[in-house]
Amino acid sequence: MRTVIFDLDGTLADTSADLIAAANHCFRGLGLGDLLDPAADALTAFHGGRAMLRLGFSRVSGFGEAEVDRQYPLLLAAYAEGIDRHTRLYPGAAEAVEALRAAGYATGICTNKPEALAALLLDRLGVRGLFGSLVGADTLPVRKPDPAPYRAAVARAGGALARSFLLGDTETDVLTARGAGVACALVTFGPEGQGIARLAPEATLDRYAELPDLAARLLP
Repeated sequence: MRTVIFDLDGTLADTSADLIAAANHCFRGLGLGDLLDPAADALTAFHGGRAMLRLGFSRVSGFGEAEVDRQYPLLLAAYAEGIDRHTRLYPGAAEAVEALRAAGYATGICTNKPEALAALLLDRLGVRGLFGSLVGADTLPVRKPDPAPYRAAVARAGGALARSFLLGDTETDVLTARGAGVACALVTFGPEGQGIARLAPEATLDRYAELPDLAARLLP
């Protein structure tokens, strides 16, 4: 079965505002105020909680990796509290996944968001049932760009690795796909826009309405 595996943050849904709000909650708790900007720092949000904490702490003095470790659980708790306050699916995402499934594709998710948080968000967005698998950052002992989570997402969706590709939005997704020996397509509607082509993916996606045709090209 042909299979399309999706990243979540920055690919299926714009989660940046809620992620940055969770990081700023941590910074405010330390008396530092809001160190991250929802617009200017959106790209860092898509690289995960620790990346946001590191970026914020780089803008002040006296905080290092030990504080990142201390704040990370607090960030996850704050994020869970407001996980869908601002987050929305990108336009046409649900309809594109439904079209793929109707055409006989298997679909799944491979994300570096903790699995429980990813499942919660998908439930809140009403699309959990559109995906045959969900592999998160803590589902396996390793996370992307290690290819093992991707392989697991394909297998759990009922697909075949050789007949699959990954749709993502960052270099992590490109490296994951290369490690798994499959193609990677990157969306261009994230913070980098068309600049994401610098990562040399096999394809780019400008809008979700084009996904079924792109999938047919990558998986003829």
